[in-house]
Amino acid sequence: MTLFDRLKADAPEVWTSYVDHPFVRKLGQGDLPLDAFKHYLVQDYLFLIQFARAYALAIYKSPDTGDMYQALEGVKAILDVELNLHLELCREWGLDRTAIETAPEMTQTMAYTRFVLEAGMAGDLLDLQVALAPCILGYAEIGRTLADRHGDGLHANPYRRWIDEYSGEAYTRVAAGFLAWIDQTADIYLTENRYPRLLKLFGKASALEADFWQMGLNYPGKR
Repeated sequence: MTLFDRLKADAPEVWTSYVDHPFVRKLGQGDLPLDAFKHYLVQDYLFLIQFARAYALAIYKSPDTGDMYQALEGVKAILDVELNLHLELCREWGLDRTAIETAPEMTQTMAYTRFVLEAGMAGDLLDLQVALAPCILGYAEIGRTLADRHGDGLHANPYRRWIDEYSGEAYTRVAAGFLAWIDQTADIYLTENRYPRLLKLFGKASALEADFWQMGLNYPGKR
């Protein structure tokens, strides 16, 4: 069993509240209010900027060049792929880079990103990886689940591009690479005495992910 699978098995309720959140279900069904998605998308862009910094912190925390290269791949995936996807989707609805990057960070965005950065600064590479895992691996699970669940019905879904991105081969490779990396680190640093702290980090990060979805549903101007 991978460390990730063990963490999920030991935190089933909070994990399900994240990967099967009403926001996610509505996204897959195509009936998520557009204003909810736009609000989420802008905040997720700001979130990803901080996550790129978290990956940069992982470079600093890396014990050798192999880990440094792995962390660098995470930085590149965010800067070269995910942020560009967000900008393309935002442009479709009249939002440009300036409008996005000058938008205020919501409380949920700040809470989650600062939690991850603090986990990394206070701990070592494995602590940081566990705090990052719900985002990276959870989005791959969500994308795959939505693609499998809705299949051909996605052709009319206004959020198909997002689902295609996170269920596609490129992101699947990113997630698989991260999964192998965290297991490699765990093989060296994980002890049973340490596991409860890692489980706490994982549960908190998963809960903050669920809060982030809820923030999207509670978009400004909602009646």
